[in-house]
Amino acid sequence: MKFLFDLFPVILFFAAYKLAGMHAEAAQVFTNTYLGSIISGGSVTPDQAPIVLATVVGILATVLQIAYLKVRGRKVEGVMWFSLAMFVFFGGLTIYLHDEAFVKWKLSIVYWSFAVGLLVSDLIFKKNLMRKSMSEFVELPDAGWTRINLAWIAFFTVMGVLNWYVAFVLFKGNTDAWVNFKMFGTTALMFVFIIGQTVYLSRHMKEQA
Repeated sequence: MKFLFDLFPVILFFAAYKLAGMHAEAAQVFTNTYLGSIISGGSVTPDQAPIVLATVVGILATVLQIAYLKVRGRKVEGVMWFSLAMFVFFGGLTIYLHDEAFVKWKLSIVYWSFAVGLLVSDLIFKKNLMRKSMSEFVELPDAGWTRINLAWIAFFTVMGVLNWYVAFVLFKGNTDAWVNFKMFGTTALMFVFIIGQTVYLSRHMKEQA
């Protein structure tokens, strides 16, 4: 359930892009009418409208996601605040300049930032963030926590490179293909990785009283 909740902005981004793409001229009129004041030049073309609308929807979905947690009295993790900040910054550039390159770069930069954060925290501050987040439920030796931390660092690094390759090399200029990858490719890879981690960690779960 949490996995689906985390995917909420991605799902709405995908749905908005596809819907706008099927009605590009209507999406253009809507974008120019209601978003023209925050767009450079005041207008977009039919080809640009879908990614601009999808980016707006994605940002709003992330804000709603955080608002929901706050209303329910739940803690909003720093990772979510960081993701929102990156979405607003790079998504804002995509909206203002109606250039999809910025929102494409955002995904890679977020992945790489997570990798750097885990690495710096461990090497410089001597804090294993994966251990901190899971030690309540899992009992591992120091070497085990190091492997888990390195696995996530490697995963985020590879995901950032893979997103860059798909967006700017493999499907350069094909935003539709990148949106499909963002929805299905990254989600599938994340799911498989988490399942693998869960299987490994299940052998080390603490017994609950």
